[in-house]
Amino acid sequence: MQAPETSSIDTGLIKLLDDYFEVIHAQDMNLFDSVFHKDCCLYSAQGGELVLRPYAVYRDQVANRQSPKELGNPRKDQILEIDQISDSMAWAKVQLQMFGGIMQDYLNLVKIDGKWWIIAKLYEKVGEY
Repeated sequence: MQAPETSSIDTGLIKLLDDYFEVIHAQDMNLFDSVFHKDCCLYSAQGGELVLRPYAVYRDQVANRQSPKELGNPRKDQILEIDQISDSMAWAKVQLQMFGGIMQDYLNLVKIDGKWWIIAKLYEKVGEY
């Protein structure tokens, strides 16, 4: 899939998404704290059940696992779509590879005090590599 046109998108959004990809790949927890808002929550449906991970739970999981970078996996990610709804709200559909899976995420983004944050993440494994 071709990358979306980003000329009319706030450059802060593109920076946030690049930082997000780096967080997932290298698990830099200082960067994690500047990407995910403290009130962020992650959602998925696995085995017919809702999976809900508040910020603190997700942060602990990421901090205590070996990163894809440490495992020798190259960083492979792309922005599939971005919709900037207003000056302070947007969503992005992204795809990345980690731990043998191809993941797609829907990221809900808010701009607070001039900074973009991930406020919600829906995620699903859509393939393997």
